[in-house]
Amino acid sequence: MPKTKYKRVLLKLSGEALAGENKTGINSQVLGQMADDIVQAIDLGVEMGIVIGGGNIFRGVAASAQGMDRASSDYMGMLATCINALALQDALEKKGLATRVQSAIEMAEIAEPYIRRKAMRHLEKRRIVIFAAGTGNPYFTTDTAAALRAMEINADVILKATKVDGVFDKDPALHPEAEKFDQLTYIEVLKRGLKVMDSTAISLCMDNKLPIVIFNLTEAGNVARVISGEQIGTIVSHD
Repeated sequence: MPKTKYKRVLLKLSGEALAGENKTGINSQVLGQMADDIVQAIDLGVEMGIVIGGGNIFRGVAASAQGMDRASSDYMGMLATCINALALQDALEKKGLATRVQSAIEMAEIAEPYIRRKAMRHLEKRRIVIFAAGTGNPYFTTDTAAALRAMEINADVILKATKVDGVFDKDPALHPEAEKFDQLTYIEVLKRGLKVMDSTAISLCMDNKLPIVIFNLTEAGNVARVISGEQIGTIVSHD
């Protein structure tokens, strides 16, 4: 079996990434590429949990800013993550991977309820577990859900997939001279206000010494490269 840097990982995917250039909805071509990348990573022998956002369908924070009740809008966002989770499950199973969707909001007809010990057992049996509906609570983002689930399943690292090559001091899309960081500490991320993950997620990772690797998902094969230990993207850790 190929040597990997990590044995068990939590992959955090944004909902927006699923939309591709369409901005909204689910782009089947992007979904297929994601599935191919995950297949490559699983072939290395890693155990994988996945947390996926819902921003391509509905953003609770944006709706709240327009006057909708925050709790209601967040629950709607959680349901959007369930749609994405089922789409990703379908794409992965078409590639021959065994998957389970576990939802923090009970919906027995389409997903298992989230049960930590059951999730751990699925991972031990080489099944991919897709965690849907965030934490199941309003006012928490899917970044926080990713940090929480990663710690609950004893993951070695969070792999935060984005559309850029790592963490920059400015938005590289607007500032070509933006400087990329190869490594950062949790405190530096919080002090600089860098948009890696929300502050609650960063604090959770800092308290539990869980490293985060931020990398570009749009480049095919990057998930496997990170798991193999290649120095791509930005690593956020204690030192």
